[in-house]
Amino acid sequence: MDRIRLLVPGNIHHHSGGNIYNARLVEGLKTLGAAVDVLPVDGSWPYASAHARRRLGNLLGAWEQVTEAESENAVTLVDGLVAMGAPDEMEFAAKAGRKTWVLVHMPAPARLELEARSLRAASGVVCTSTWASKVLEERHGLHGLEVALPGTDPAPLAHGSTPPHLLTVAALLPNKDQLLTVSALAMLQDLDWTASLVGSDQADGDYAQRVRAAVSTHGLDGRILFTGELTGEALENEWRRADLSLLVSRAEAFGMVVTESLAHGIPVVVRGGTGAVEALRLGTAGKDDDGGTLPGAKVAFPSDDDPANPAMLAQTLRRWLEDAGTRDDWRARALDARSRLPGWEQPAARVLAVIRQVH
Repeated sequence: MDRIRLLVPGNIHHHSGGNIYNARLVEGLKTLGAAVDVLPVDGSWPYASAHARRRLGNLLGAWEQVTEAESENAVTLVDGLVAMGAPDEMEFAAKAGRKTWVLVHMPAPARLELEARSLRAASGVVCTSTWASKVLEERHGLHGLEVALPGTDPAPLAHGSTPPHLLTVAALLPNKDQLLTVSALAMLQDLDWTASLVGSDQADGDYAQRVRAAVSTHGLDGRILFTGELTGEALENEWRRADLSLLVSRAEAFGMVVTESLAHGIPVVVRGGTGAVEALRLGTAGKDDDGGTLPGAKVAFPSDDDPANPAMLAQTLRRWLEDAGTRDDWRARALDARSRLPGWEQPAARVLAVIRQVH
């Protein structure tokens, strides 16, 4: 029987894509017959203390040479957020002969040398998007990185709302750039629409307050609703009444909320140049890079435009709101993509296959 230990960060408590992926991966691996132990690793990863890193080293078996009997034991799969914060421990584990893989949800925006050392020390690297694997290959000259794209659960078809309802599902964090969305919607007050910002306001309280202040400053309190983090039926109710969703993160490895939106038949607007474009293309037949077959749109901001110009996003949203043909076209593409999305059994099978291939 395959034995896998999954080491996950103990400091990520909001409903993140990485947490969801890890949980569904574990379910899939167990369904395929693997024995899986999930070990939360305490510490402020990736900026953990020496004590936390030492504890991680103990979990990795980094301080003692592996024995012949131990060589048949579990493969350890370490969440990339943890691994990039502990290159010394990853290197010691490699020298001790341990089988240690890294699961990368998102390449590091900083600490690049530490990231490179951790990945080079790993027995193998699995990325949850092609975008992430390409970034790491180009950044560090790595080769042979594996990709296991997220799956998607089947979902009931959204019925939409009148006036159209726009939805953003993401924790209120600077990278998710809800301020950009609010600024763009402020330019569309002459049109009929409502919107919900669904996501935790606890992950970064200062940023959440800035977003709330921007909504009030623009006089949008009656049109943009803050729901906090939602799960289960409460989240499903938001999807049910949505007509369009947005994910305009400054950086995004994949964006599982994009395929979740498509599973409900809801088109999506994403930021160009991010991994969310890969998610938007996942269910398309032609996977056309120019956007000709996308179930939604990608807004390409100039790379040196930071913060991004909200007028560009507003222009895309205005076209969708004013042109019934555009709305019908995007909706039809979303419905087509809905039938092509992969399930969660696929990433689990992929991870298990690559681990078996190496070991």
